[in-house]
Amino acid sequence: MIFREAALPGVFVIEPEPREDNRGCFARTWCQREFAQHGLNPRLVQCSISFNRRRGTLRGLHYQAPPHAEAKLIRCTRGAIWDVALDLRPQSPTFRQHVGVELTAENRAALYVPEGLAHGFQTLVDDTEVLYQMSEFYAAASGRGIRFDDPAFAIRWPLPEPILLDRDRTYADFEASPA
Repeated sequence: MIFREAALPGVFVIEPEPREDNRGCFARTWCQREFAQHGLNPRLVQCSISFNRRRGTLRGLHYQAPPHAEAKLIRCTRGAIWDVALDLRPQSPTFRQHVGVELTAENRAALYVPEGLAHGFQTLVDDTEVLYQMSEFYAAASGRGIRFDDPAFAIRWPLPEPILLDRDRTYADFEASPA
């Protein structure tokens, strides 16, 4: 695997190194030892998929607050997404900054999002599927969200008029949220 650190500390784009032959290819996409060697949380306790029928679907920005903060490894297994990680760590030099990466079934890349960051994505094509691996169990009481168009972050999503849940559309402004 190739680990490329993104513009936010602890966020990595991880690319498989396929071994090809006349049958196709084989590649490792996760290794506890390699993740730990790069300083990433190697704990994986849950995996989930998100299937999205329509281009423009936007999910997020979501995170779990302590004590259930989670790291995520996100991969697009069908279609294509614009994947975003948003730094919410107050002591981080990149606090309130974000990074976006295109993940596709074809490029097979994954985005590693450490604890303390929010995550969201927008589908770029119809019938897109996303695989999540998480370091913590889902805890509804710790679930939090940031509005996709919050002016505090100025995230530029690739497609206008996203398809959203009301919950994701109506989070309070970050500046107005209690600490």
